[in-house]
Amino acid sequence: MDRPQNQAILHDLLRSFTTLAKTLNLSQAVRELNSTRQTVRRHISILEESRGEKLFELRDRQYVLTEAGKRALPEAEVLLSRGQAWLEARIGHVNGLSHFNFENDDGYFYCLQQHPISRLWTGESELLRQAVQAWSRAEGRIEDDAFVALRDNTLVFRPVDGRWLCTEVGPDSAFAQWFGWAWAKSTVGRPVDALPGGGRFNIIAAQSYEEMRLTHGLRLDHVVTRMPYGQENVMKTIGFERILLGCRFPDESFALVSVVHLTRNLDVIGLTDARRESIHLEDGQRLCAG
Repeated sequence: MDRPQNQAILHDLLRSFTTLAKTLNLSQAVRELNSTRQTVRRHISILEESRGEKLFELRDRQYVLTEAGKRALPEAEVLLSRGQAWLEARIGHVNGLSHFNFENDDGYFYCLQQHPISRLWTGESELLRQAVQAWSRAEGRIEDDAFVALRDNTLVFRPVDGRWLCTEVGPDSAFAQWFGWAWAKSTVGRPVDALPGGGRFNIIAAQSYEEMRLTHGLRLDHVVTRMPYGQENVMKTIGFERILLGCRFPDESFALVSVVHLTRNLDVIGLTDARRESIHLEDGQRLCAG
């Protein structure tokens, strides 16, 4: 099959690949896809031929991802999610900056709007301004003395085999305040798509992480979503400004630092006054990070 035909059925190829990678069982993948064994095998064969590498091995009649397959899977999941989001008019750009808007029938929603970094200087969050200043003084070095005062207010992530793993949770971070410190610190070592609000929506959100990995720069987002709150897991609306900082661990490998300011003062397309007022804030939660 030639390249134009491959591109035309890319969505089907990705669905077959990601479903078989998830199940590692051809019969189960066929049922989930409502397809045939022959079709799924053909899709995998097309992908392997196009990429010039084996994605699966058969061991004792069991499918196993190769190292190339493991590397390819996260990006395939992202492409599939972004394609579906674009088709449903949930993702796009406003003045060249990213916008994502999802809402389903059970009341869950996730809305993200990227903003220019210059907006920090006129915004209400002193913490976010301090974060950028500390990042600059430390030249992105996460263990630099300039970062010491900030670390308790951050989440830190590291890219590993195509996934983003949480390596550090600050005890004063918004994440810790929202979920409780005992629970929050247990998330260290988990991938971002396994954190609350996970699934394909966090895969979409993680694209901003990938942007930071490539640019080692800064990114400012406004986010409004629903999350389970505290140990009772009661769903509440959360709103925040988030600055992402491209940093470096002592071994010079990439570190992503996230700092968040919880607020109702957000600029997100489609955010109604009623939803803004529903954003949950407590005393002492006006300036925090996560």
